[in-house]
Amino acid sequence: MTLAPYIRILGRGPSRARALTREEAGEAMTLILSGEAAPEAVGALLMLMRYRGESAAEIAGFTDVLKTSLEEGWHTVPAALDWPSYAAGRTRGAPWFLLSAKLVAQAGFPVLLHGWNSHQNPLASVRGALPDLAIPLVETPTQAQAALADGGVAYVSAEHLHAPALELLKLRDVLGLRSCLNTVLRMMNPANAPAMVQGVFHPSYRELQTDAAALLGQGALSVIKGGGGEFERHPAKSVELLGLRDGVAFETQIPALIVANRRLHDPDLPLPSPQDLWTGAAQDDFATACVTGTAALALMTCGIAADKAPDMAQELWHSRSPELAA
Repeated sequence: MTLAPYIRILGRGPSRARALTREEAGEAMTLILSGEAAPEAVGALLMLMRYRGESAAEIAGFTDVLKTSLEEGWHTVPAALDWPSYAAGRTRGAPWFLLSAKLVAQAGFPVLLHGWNSHQNPLASVRGALPDLAIPLVETPTQAQAALADGGVAYVSAEHLHAPALELLKLRDVLGLRSCLNTVLRMMNPANAPAMVQGVFHPSYRELQTDAAALLGQGALSVIKGGGGEFERHPAKSVELLGLRDGVAFETQIPALIVANRRLHDPDLPLPSPQDLWTGAAQDDFATACVTGTAALALMTCGIAADKAPDMAQELWHSRSPELAA
């Protein structure tokens, strides 16, 4: 068993090379996960795909295999919204989007967050913020199901969700470049939630992820160029929103919410922590607009009408229970 045929397809010259089909990509990922592929060949395959630019069929083929190799119970976790978080975090500040996820859960849409974030400072740590926000860190489908039944939101880290896929993702430290695993893990949707939100750092990936999700049969998806690559909007800028509604691709412009001349996470400004913002210990109109604006986009993905979602997000914010994060 070898990856050589798939490497030849990708790398045999400008006039003869082509992208892998969905079936071929699935075969290649099956071989990789079996442990029988030479590590040099795995690196060659991933870097050729990186150099050529991944296709939607390749992403779908890899995702097919990862989903079928998940622990079976993940597919029955009753999440309404899948929320991946795989940004590197170099340009990030506090993960305010976690508060947006809490608002969506408060609206009755259970949210399963999953991710792995490298190179993050303590301020930006997604995992580090979870305890103060009463968002359970779960390791198993049973724990996830209980957490969603109790509070409507849970986070599972990639090492507990799919450890072999995380090891492939971490090859970035060896190869010096990201691979398509960053996109594949975003697409995995372990609980088969009917709605997905995704953030990207590079705008070109919005179309790729939309096309891959369509191939995978996803009904509702929203993708934005978000803060540091997360699904988190800048409230003082208009947002190009791409994705799927009822499986059909769409693209629209969402206007700015407020007027402000600042970056989403400005290291020169004293910004409130997610916990202080939630409990009311800190007041920041910009940060609050970020939270409610991001929640509105997520609510739209879950089926709330675009003209109702912003007001609903505001109402959810004002009716939240601050003591839950104490």
